[in-house]
Amino acid sequence: MNLTIIGGGGWGTALAIVLSPKFRVIRMWLHEPDLADRMRVRRENDLFLPGVHIPENVGVGTSLEWALEGADIVLGAMPSQHARELYRSVKQILPERVTLASATKGIERGSLLRISEVIAETTGRTAAVLSGPTFAREVARGEPAAVVIACTDLALAERIQKAFSGPTFRLYTNPDPIGVEVGAALKNVVAIAAGVCTGLGLGSNTLAALITRGLAEITRLAVAMGGQAKTLSGLAGLGDLVLTCGGDLSRNRKVGLELAAGRRLPEILASMKMVAEGVETCAAAVALGAKLGVDLPIIQEMHAVLGGIKTPLEALRELMDRPLKAE
Repeated sequence: MNLTIIGGGGWGTALAIVLSPKFRVIRMWLHEPDLADRMRVRRENDLFLPGVHIPENVGVGTSLEWALEGADIVLGAMPSQHARELYRSVKQILPERVTLASATKGIERGSLLRISEVIAETTGRTAAVLSGPTFAREVARGEPAAVVIACTDLALAERIQKAFSGPTFRLYTNPDPIGVEVGAALKNVVAIAAGVCTGLGLGSNTLAALITRGLAEITRLAVAMGGQAKTLSGLAGLGDLVLTCGGDLSRNRKVGLELAAGRRLPEILASMKMVAEGVETCAAAVALGAKLGVDLPIIQEMHAVLGGIKTPLEALRELMDRPLKAE
């Protein structure tokens, strides 16, 4: 079969590399013409995933028409805030027989929609959701990884599971895309908080408490949105949360480290090549919590820190001084 990946950042490139043995042809769409030219010549994404070879059956281009030609599966790997624009662009040229999947982690600001909902709204199609504890560089190096492919249409999820699974990339199906997408999006916000704690010199006790209580918040919101609590104890919930909060390759954790060092958010983001999804998702999560009446104290305090309303120490003090309650 043939695979199209929309998005040529680190994650899109890593997916192209790990999935290359499973497909005859992979076509990867990029927004940046200069980067696409270099990738075709050097067989390397020197901006987002330097030093990792791109196999010869992976084509790179900036034309959506070219990218979608002959595709059997289309996998979105673009930043969440660009998803609507791109799916609108592909709607008219998307082959009818194509299977859709999304590897984007985030919630759209304004609409507060999950990315699979954005896809359904813009294309009229159902998309499966790919998520789990994965750093792009480790996946591209061929280190074993396990992820979830979630869809209410389990037959669709199973098709992608069969097409994508290989010696170093294992997929589990899940019928709960709501829980998977909420876990994937909100873990990035908690990871910023984890970076703040580490940057303040706090130790393992604090980090363990943050991860545990952060998971409780994520679960509350997912259930309020119609997801299943048990999903958040799996790869797309706890697994991804532990990875992103503790791993040195985490972009969101890096944002937290820089905030703890006293840098302002615009300065931090300007120095980063890749998107830290937790920054955009935080505001959307706070709005969702308010809309659904869900208590999200960690996420609310991170929203105040990201907005420059509170310092990291003030936010920490607010969390510890909250009224006492049962777990």
